Amino acid sequence: MSAYVRIAVNVPNLTGEFDYHLPPELEGRLGAGHLVTVPFGKQTVQGVVLELIATPSVPETKPILSLLDPLPALTAAQIALARWMADHFLASLAAMLDLMLPAGLAQQADVRYALRDDRPQTMDDGQRSVVHRRLVDLLREKGSLRGRQIDRHFKNVEWRKSAQYLVRAGALSSQSVLPPPTVRPKFVRTAQLAVPPEQAEAAMSELGKTKATLTRRQAALRFLMREPADVNVSWVYAESGCNLSDLQELAERELITLRETEIWRDPLEKIGNQELGDQELGNKGLVLTQEQEAALHQILHAFQPLFSNPDLPNYLFLLHGVTGSGKTELYIRATAEAIRRGKQAIILVPEIAITPQTVRRFMSRFPGQVGLLHSKLSPGERYDTWRRARLGLLKVVIGPRSALFAPLPDVGLIVADECHDGSYSQSEPPFYNAVTAAKEYARLCGAVCILGSATPSIVQQYQAESGESLRLGLPQRIVNPEMPPVQVVDMRLELKTGNRGIFSGALVDALGKTLERGEQAILFLNRRGTATYVFCRECGYVARCPQCDAPLTYHVAPFSSLPARPEHVTQEHRDTLLCHRCGYHRRMPEKCPTCGGTQIRAYGLGSEKVETEVQALFPSARTLRWDWETTRQKDAHEIILSHFAAHRADVLVGTQMLAKGLDLPLVTLVGIVLAEVGLNLPDPFAPERTFSLLTQVAGRAGRSSLGGRVVLQTFQPEHYVIQAAAKHDVDGFYARELEERRRLGYPPFSRLVRLEYRHFDAAKAEAEAKRVAEKLQGQLATDNYRLTTLIGPAPCFFTRLDGLYRWQIVLRGPQPESLVRVMRLDNWRVEMEPVSLL
Repeated sequence: MSAYVRIAVNVPNLTGEFDYHLPPELEGRLGAGHLVTVPFGKQTVQGVVLELIATPSVPETKPILSLLDPLPALTAAQIALARWMADHFLASLAAMLDLMLPAGLAQQADVRYALRDDRPQTMDDGQRSVVHRRLVDLLREKGSLRGRQIDRHFKNVEWRKSAQYLVRAGALSSQSVLPPPTVRPKFVRTAQLAVPPEQAEAAMSELGKTKATLTRRQAALRFLMREPADVNVSWVYAESGCNLSDLQELAERELITLRETEIWRDPLEKIGNQELGDQELGNKGLVLTQEQEAALHQILHAFQPLFSNPDLPNYLFLLHGVTGSGKTELYIRATAEAIRRGKQAIILVPEIAITPQTVRRFMSRFPGQVGLLHSKLSPGERYDTWRRARLGLLKVVIGPRSALFAPLPDVGLIVADECHDGSYSQSEPPFYNAVTAAKEYARLCGAVCILGSATPSIVQQYQAESGESLRLGLPQRIVNPEMPPVQVVDMRLELKTGNRGIFSGALVDALGKTLERGEQAILFLNRRGTATYVFCRECGYVARCPQCDAPLTYHVAPFSSLPARPEHVTQEHRDTLLCHRCGYHRRMPEKCPTCGGTQIRAYGLGSEKVETEVQALFPSARTLRWDWETTRQKDAHEIILSHFAAHRADVLVGTQMLAKGLDLPLVTLVGIVLAEVGLNLPDPFAPERTFSLLTQVAGRAGRSSLGGRVVLQTFQPEHYVIQAAAKHDVDGFYARELEERRRLGYPPFSRLVRLEYRHFDAAKAEAEAKRVAEKLQGQLATDNYRLTTLIGPAPCFFTRLDGLYRWQIVLRGPQPESLVRVMRLDNWRVEMEPVSLL
């Protein structure tokens, strides 16, 4: 038996693996995947056991201090996936392992700071700097604090050097601490009858000296006589009016048993079959179309022993089906096959928004076997769902990208619904793409993997054409085979007729008729319109960079300087247009250079304004708004969606969440308020993102026998993206965009790595970006990366976030990650395969 283990320690940005030895009390109790505490330098840290080893790589090893859980926290397949993700996405192994542990279980070492009672009298409370004074004042007010607690009071301020100085000077004390896990199993007190009912009845008259006491205890005992199993004491209190001392007295008389019972915190308990609806319950006997039958045959065949031919990816499918073509039914039947074979399934959805609808469909087919994982659950709910998955008590786990990391013991199916969606890419470190990771995880598990979408990404379609996956087609809707007609409205003509409102005459007319018929409408607004671009409302001209043809962006300040105080911002600062690719900038034009018109504006529109306009035009219409502001509370997505599905509202106004695969049969009208907002962002992926959004949103209309229509408003009706979306022409758009990607050298014809640097000082951010770019250019020349190009450095589109200035460098080539691996990029954010360059 090996006495040594290799461990990944939970220390930020640490990439190594370290060897430890087992103390005698842990020998035979510990293996790969266990969560432990270990000494690391002067700290005590958490770590994950990666493997048992016969011989350590160092002459002396330290002992493991403790085992945090008798069961492994991770499976062998998860450890293999974490290692692959760390290498592929250029991140630390510890960061990837941390993704796989529920919030509150994984903890990082910290330092606790406190004012010393015996601090030197000559130390004037840190008068050397403002930061010194603030830190001392904070600790005097709050008492001792951990470093991450101090971070919340010193946002974007470097305070740690001041803390170290004060520790050396004797003013502060510091101590390394490892906070314990903040989640644990939940127990409730229960009561159960402990004697035959006849014996309990015989004791009724002797249960108390006063009438009130006797009445309470008799009522409690009679309630428990009717219950065959143990009951939460809160129910006993409610039914009888008794209290804990009454139950303790009954227990001392040995009439009942009081015990602590563990309960699962399950967010799905409140969803019963009565809430599932006839549609979900009736789908059990659904007859498949010929296209569905053909696709299902291929999928079920893949459940045979996999990799009979290792050169073919016979486990990976791209299910390309138009909106309403029945993709979810195929996911459900594939899940049934995985369960029949004794395996489990992971169903990924891009957003929490559509999770409730998907969960209901799976719950109706697999009652009691479905678990839900997403960030809006409480830590306790996530922890218990994670534990149930680990124990094999769940057969299906559903959720956004983090659900991929549920510790199911034998994964047989992984589905990524709406696989094109950018939400599968994590936008904060550690960066990763859940669809890319899902494909690798399926390979490691020997599982079937289905990527489903009405608008697969350019890269996903290209991979299917290249044989990396098998493409399955569902070209027609089930209920209403015809796709809804799309009416393109030229808003330039609306302006010429004197209509300067949000809605065109066609959309107002269509909305009025929809409401008259008692049907529902969706009004979609691309939220990215809050980041304005500049265009002429008379002719559609868009201000572009003369050097690289990228749309210029309206800024409140030049990219290199922004006054610290708002009152110092002048008109010159407000009127800057900037190219985010090459740095070109100019003043805001007063007249359109194409038509000479004066209606040149920076355009942006909010969903609240759209809702207000609907209420003004149709006072009797019931409206709901579905955007970031209205969905911040727990269960807000489900509440809004359930209200609209139950026809408690007539018009749903929302943002990109409306494009997430929702099935709402009463929706017969979709109005796209301004189609091209996202199209004019300075990002090579903007056309694909806009086309996908428009096509998906249009697909919410006409999904029942009622039929439907789409009104698409735009100032650029001639643009190829608008034209393709209006025709539901996925193949035509793919061919056009693929050729454009080939010409520009973007994926799938190259790989991208995005490097981003942030600093609260604009000049330092710019200087560091230029320094690293120069170093990279030298490395490119030295190592002769002839096929790799460097784009930038340039300020990011959103130049300043949370008070930090952002600069980026993009590497493009066949293997740009190999260049990043040899560079030391401290404090840089490294994103492999970015879905946006904004």
